[in-house]
Amino acid sequence: MATQSPFSWLSDAADKLRANLPADLPQALTPPPWAVQELQQRVVLFLNHVLMQEPAARERLQRQRGRSVQLHWRDQVFQCQFTPAGLLDLALADQPAKAPDLVLRVSETSPFALARTVLQGDKPAIRIEGDVQLAAEVNWLIDHVRWDPEEDLARLIGDAPAHTLVQTGRRAVSALRDFVQQRTTPKAPS
Repeated sequence: MATQSPFSWLSDAADKLRANLPADLPQALTPPPWAVQELQQRVVLFLNHVLMQEPAARERLQRQRGRSVQLHWRDQVFQCQFTPAGLLDLALADQPAKAPDLVLRVSETSPFALARTVLQGDKPAIRIEGDVQLAAEVNWLIDHVRWDPEEDLARLIGDAPAHTLVQTGRRAVSALRDFVQQRTTPKAPS
């Protein structure tokens, strides 16, 4: 006999909410430009933090200095360029426009479907335009560079508590992935 989760009501509520949302969220929900720019700057800071821990990645990116990558998702555009130090720098809107060397367009427009794809551990569908060699470097970064949250937490709270906290987080993410996979896998007729 199959048991039902005590949180099935939450799943049902999320399904109802998803069904009532329009396929393309209204323009009124688009964040203001200053908020988008602040978020993009924080993303660049985080990515640079991760790259600082990976000398091999910085060495590869040093060879790409001055080149830029532009990422498109729906109506949002994120463009950054590689610095001589092998890090990223945000290409701001008020700077003279330079054509990007590589353009990546995320094909999936639904934020729910995109989140589901990422939570399942898959890469979203992306259309690539531009320099193939630069695309290979970016793909290498995506496949090989990982953030080590345990190392960062250990600096703040010590090794043992950081290890425990990260292991708990990993179990929670694994449970969330399993839940998403169960919800998205078609059920066989009874």
